[in-house]
Amino acid sequence: MKVLIINGPNLGRLGTREPEIYGTTTHADLVNVCETSGAEVGLEVEVRQSDDEGQIIKWLHECADSMTPVIMNPAAFTHYSIAIRDAAAMLTAPLIEVHISNPHSREDFRHVSVISAVAHGVIAGFGVDSYRLALKAMSDLLVR
Repeated sequence: MKVLIINGPNLGRLGTREPEIYGTTTHADLVNVCETSGAEVGLEVEVRQSDDEGQIIKWLHECADSMTPVIMNPAAFTHYSIAIRDAAAMLTAPLIEVHISNPHSREDFRHVSVISAVAHGVIAGFGVDSYRLALKAMSDLLVR
């Protein structure tokens, strides 16, 4: 089963962006972790990253049409993109929201996710391991 991992704005800068919060793992390293972790639980993983809200919406529409499960780190779009939330609500397969940091331990404006209400679950605060946990959870969801 194929799973699409969508990473939102600024995640392409992992490794150099606020390493005290996001760690030193680069986005390329994250892709490798996700592909390896996905294979370990029987999932074919494709990872995409965009700083463009419209592109993320197009990917979500593609996933809705193809019944592709999604793991998404919407990044800053988490807190205000109703357009991404509405596209995510159209998904026909499971969605897991994921975050490297714990938004609830950060600034107040990060405490609200407009995506969570349409996700099957949320995994946050475990660094890059959040993605490993999400892939395991997705695998479990898909075999039910």
